Amino acid sequence: SVTIRLLDPPLHEFLPHGEAELKDVAAALGQSVDALRARRSALSEANPMLGHRGCRLGISYPEIYAMQVRAITEAALAVSKETGKAVIPEIMIPLVGTKAELDLVRKACESVIADVLKEQNAELTYTIGTMIELPRAAITADQIAESADFFSFGTNDLTQTTLGLSRDDAGSFLPAYVEKGLLPQDPFISIDREGVGALVRMGVEKGRATKPDLKLGICGEHGGDPLSISFFEEVGLDYVSCSPFRVPVARLASAQAALAARRNAVKA
Repeated sequence: SVTIRLLDPPLHEFLPHGEAELKDVAAALGQSVDALRARRSALSEANPMLGHRGCRLGISYPEIYAMQVRAITEAALAVSKETGKAVIPEIMIPLVGTKAELDLVRKACESVIADVLKEQNAELTYTIGTMIELPRAAITADQIAESADFFSFGTNDLTQTTLGLSRDDAGSFLPAYVEKGLLPQDPFISIDREGVGALVRMGVEKGRATKPDLKLGICGEHGGDPLSISFFEEVGLDYVSCSPFRVPVARLASAQAALAARRNAVKA
């Protein structure tokens, strides 16, 4: 199986920025520079981290997610045909805050998949899950689990939205907070167990109360931090995901956390 997250960043991140780039893109599209500049301005946001991104894009512009899901489905079928091995795509929908959002996007994804399978007269096993990266999603995880095949806790954004901290700007004062003992460590490096961790635990418990076999994991920089991995093992997550250069540390820390959990279970 392979997990693919649908488009998450806001659209303005993909637009040309400098004037030279703006002119090149305008020429390629056959549009005027002024029209392209106006469109770029219309898509800009004051606070894009909490703005028009994630599943909100898929709802406003369903053609974007339809294109991605079609590509995922066609690629999975092509690889299965080429290798003779089953490919199980796990389609992950980002920034879901309500069950209604997930229901709408999931239905659209399933419709596209059904169209491709009909066109190719093929069958495909797939799952559709969501990221849990907003406090509301963790609090209502029992409802969201009704429509999700798996959860992936996006702890980078969950930390930002829980603590009200911008990951890009907090570096100017977080070191002082740690130095003064206001925080035990940088919460973007090692998970804040009492706050963010409590929401992760709540999401795990509520999600599995609805679906006992719900697959649960975490993606983000915390996936490569040994202290955070120990916590994730404690709350019952199935896997961690992190940046490639953190994988060796994550593997070692995961093994150590699993062994520690077994030792504690034997002692109990």
